[in-house]
Amino acid sequence: MSLHAAKALSAFVFVFCAVNVLAQGASPYGLPISLENAKKAAAAAVAEARKNNWTMAIAVVDPSGTLVYYEKMDNTQIGSANFAIDKARSATLFKRPTKAFQDSLTAGNAGLPVLAVAGATPVEGGIPLVMDGHIIGAIGVSGDSPEHDGQCAQAGANALK
Repeated sequence: MSLHAAKALSAFVFVFCAVNVLAQGASPYGLPISLENAKKAAAAAVAEARKNNWTMAIAVVDPSGTLVYYEKMDNTQIGSANFAIDKARSATLFKRPTKAFQDSLTAGNAGLPVLAVAGATPVEGGIPLVMDGHIIGAIGVSGDSPEHDGQCAQAGANALK
C-alpha cells in the first residue's frame, strides 16, 4: 500500500470513528429485541418477498450482532443464508443501513476505504431496528437484488413502528 493510500485510509477511519462517537451522545442502543418482535419483523419481510415472488433469507440480530431469529424461504439461494446475517450484523454494529456503505462505494474512489472497515457489509438489505428511539437490533435480508433485499428489510423494520 502506498504512503498516500495509507494516509487516506487512516484519515477515513479516523473521521468515520469520530463522527460515530460524536453522533452517539447518549447510548443509541436499547434493550435487545425480543424473540416475539424478531419474528414480527421477519414475518413482514417474508410477506413482502412473497407478495413480489422473491425468495429470501431473513436474519434478525440483537444490538451486539447475536442472531435472535433466522428464516430461509424455500428455494432461496444458499449463498444468501450467511449474507443475510452479515447484513444484519453490519446494520446494528454501525448503526446505519448497509445501503450507506453501498452508496459510499458507488460514490467512487473516495468511498473505497469502506472496504477496509471490518464487519461493514456494503450491500443494501441490512437495516437497524428501532423502538422508542433506540436500536434494539437489526434485520438483514438477502436473496434477490440489493434493492429488493432492502425493500423486504424495510418492510420488516416498519413492522415494529
